[in-house]
Amino acid sequence: MKAPQIFSFFSGIGFLDLGFEKAGYISAFVNEFDPDFLSAYQYARKQMKVKQPVYGYLQGSAEAVLAGAYQNDFKKILVQAKKSGHPIGFIGGPPCPDFSVGGKNRGKTGSNGRLTQVYADIICKYQPDFFVFENVKGLWRTKVHRAFYEDIKKQFSNSGYILFDRLINAMEFGAPQDRERIILIGFFKKSPYFKSLPKEMPWETHMAFSLEKIKKLNWPEAETPSPVRICPAKIIPQLTVQYWFDKNKVTQHPNQQHCFRPRSALVKFQTIPEGDVAKKSFKRLHRWRYSPTAAYGNNEVHIHPYEPRRISAAEALAIQSLPKEFVLPPWMSLSDMFKTIGNGVPYKAAYGIAKTILKFISYKNEDNSGKYCKNNK
Repeated sequence: MKAPQIFSFFSGIGFLDLGFEKAGYISAFVNEFDPDFLSAYQYARKQMKVKQPVYGYLQGSAEAVLAGAYQNDFKKILVQAKKSGHPIGFIGGPPCPDFSVGGKNRGKTGSNGRLTQVYADIICKYQPDFFVFENVKGLWRTKVHRAFYEDIKKQFSNSGYILFDRLINAMEFGAPQDRERIILIGFFKKSPYFKSLPKEMPWETHMAFSLEKIKKLNWPEAETPSPVRICPAKIIPQLTVQYWFDKNKVTQHPNQQHCFRPRSALVKFQTIPEGDVAKKSFKRLHRWRYSPTAAYGNNEVHIHPYEPRRISAAEALAIQSLPKEFVLPPWMSLSDMFKTIGNGVPYKAAYGIAKTILKFISYKNEDNSGKYCKNNK
């Protein structure tokens, strides 16, 4: 079997895509509506020397791919891709504030919520060999949204897909962030590449940590701000904010100076205890604990653990477990930087999910080495 090719939708700046690319998948096609996000996607890939997608980028709406101006061109690309002999996978996380517990809660009728149905329709119309669907836990846990989610699953099943889903936490894969998300993966029954699949998805194979164990550890509570604080014993350092700040060398990162600096909140920044994340906004991170969900819209503010300021874009990227080489363009607005960082799938989680799929389909490199990818880092 040749390496799977991925077609990415609602790509943002490509955290999910990067995880799949580093796991050994080939980027084939990228679709993003926002031109600034797509430009930043291309900029970051250029800095990392990541190959361009085989069939290029499409800046435009997903609706246009489904039944609009781009559908004929997309059909031609897909026909060509299927002839290449690579399994084709669609991956994407439609915009989710209409399903988020802390969001607008408009559900499937909201301006963003309806894009979930659009993504489902794209999958069922074009029938990739497999797909990955990512969304917020509100779609899983809220009764009315869960009904919509179950309807979508029925649509996939009726279109010939075998489904596996799980509510995952980014910390399970090694990201320093308490972020829960639904992951739904489907495999097309008629695909020539999947003659015999296991009955269970090996979700835990590429999880670095047990969530049950993480939650039982004695993580530090809120403390008076201090410039120096020793890492406590019997925690998992790899899941702490400070570990990732050091790992990514954030003080030297090109995006370290990209930070909101409102003067009016200076007193508040100086007095909130380190690790006090109880409020909806003005959450102060603890250096020796994992971060709450990186969500920088709706006036949510994350404060640096021991400096009187908001976190920088470089620090937010570290919390999303991006490689230190991932850089956003200097011309991008601060609002766009933080919005798209917060919307992204943590890189470590994306990589782990990508590897899980490769194991499930028993994919080996073309050299038959038995390894699941050439870029196993």
